[in-house]
Formats: sequence, C-alpha cells, structure tokens
Amino acid sequence: MKILPFIKMHGLGNDYVYINCFLKTTAEIIAKTDLAALARAVSDRHFGIGSDGLVLIQPSKEADAKMRIFNADGSEAEMCGNAIRCVAKYLFESGLCRDVHMQIETLAGIRSLALHVDKEIVDQVTVNMGKPVIRPESIQSGLDPIGYTSVNMGNPHAVFFRDTVSQLPENTNIEFVRVRNAKELDVRVIERGSGETLACGTGACASAVAAIFHDLTERNVTVHLPGGDLIIQWKGNTSPVFMTGPATEVFRGEWGLKESTKDEVQCTKEFKNE
Repeated sequence: MKILPFIKMHGLGNDYVYINCFLKTTAEIIAKTDLAALARAVSDRHFGIGSDGLVLIQPSKEADAKMRIFNADGSEAEMCGNAIRCVAKYLFESGLCRDVHMQIETLAGIRSLALHVDKEIVDQVTVNMGKPVIRPESIQSGLDPIGYTSVNMGNPHAVFFRDTVSQLPENTNIEFVRVRNAKELDVRVIERGSGETLACGTGACASAVAAIFHDLTERNVTVHLPGGDLIIQWKGNTSPVFMTGPATEVFRGEWGLKESTKDEVQCTKEFKNE
C-alpha cells in the first residue's frame, strides 16, 4: 500500500484535501495515480476524508508553486479563490516559501498574493484574481426572469440576481445573489463538479463584478457566504479584482492507496490538528 500524506484545509468552509507534491516520494506516487479517481475517493464525506475536492501543491518553473484543483466529481478546475489562499498559507507556514508576497501558477494563469501574517501564522490572504471577463451577449438588467450576467474569473460563472431560477447555463458555476445594500451582497454558490458549497472565492468575485457592473453596489463589497465573508474590490473596466479572506488548517493525516487498483483507497491514519 502506498501512503499519501495530506492536509485538510478550508477557506470559509470551502474545504479541500491538499497534497504536498514538493515531497519526492509523494510526487512519484501522484504521477502514477488516477487523479480523478483519487479526488472522488478522498472527497466522499461518508467513505473518504470528506471535501469539495482535491488540490495538488506542486513545484513551478514560473512561480513559487503550482496549484492543480480537482472537483469532488473528479473534473479538473481552472481556479479556486478559497483554495489558493490555503495553498499560500501552507507554503509560508511549512517553510516552502517564506515571502509574504508570492505567486502561484494555476490553469487560469499566475496569481499574485499578499499574506497577512501574525506571529508566524497566516491569518488573511489578499489575492489578485485577475481581470474579469464579462460576455456582452449575456448582459441583462440582472433582474428579469431569465437574464443572467456571465463573468469569467479564470473559470466561468453565471450570476443571477434572484432567489430561484428555472434554467441554468451548462458547464458553469452558478451564483444566486441578493443585494443587501450598496456595500453588501448575500451569495449562494453551486459549483460545477461539487454542488452547493459554503463559499466560493471566484464566485464571490464574479458576483461583486456583476453587481458593480450593473451599478447595484459600490466598488468595495463585502460578500456574505454561508461559510463567512470575503472582501472584494474592483475598480472597474480592465482593472483586476482583489479578494481578501481567511485560510484555515483543520487536520493532517495519511491516505492509503492500494496498488491493486487506483480506485480502491482507504484512510489509514488521521489526527486532529486544531
């Protein structure tokens, strides 16, 4: 049986199983593993560790590290705002990168991060989420029965300013948004490949961008998600979006990967971290 050390972390309840592929033995195992099957196995909340997906923390030739994300259904995602904050926290606290300003490579491109550190512990992380892309053909008032605003934050989002909807765009992430006031939004997210999650960083950014675009809020917005709050800033036009929020480690453990089949796995050891 092959042993994979893992770290369970979350950003506002959006939880992932993280694997440090800077470790040579771990990287060798990962290179020979069906990652989609592994993601499905570890994400199972009854028979696995339980998470919204799997994140690999890998070396990068272009940045301080590379992040690969696999949803709970095994599909690979381009970007995750909550996950990248956790990756930054792990890199700093483990000593892999001790710079409070770091860059992390993703399928959506390289993202720059600023870490807020208190007594050697990363408390908050601000992420340059890149420039949003709004599809002109999808722009509606944001309030009619079928209209939505399509915002790409490295991954696609459809933002609805209502409580319910009868038709949903395929292969995209869905946000249902209620405007509290000019400075606050209530957001619920359905993520492709994972279902409804407690928080979504790119979804919070997409919601804020859509609200600002439709002049529903100011340019500095607090997004209230079921798992907690994110601060989103966007100056508009071609400016990048900045997201600030926490990252939390839950526990560490070891995952046993049977060599007989890539799909048969079991958890052999876990211990509570905090």
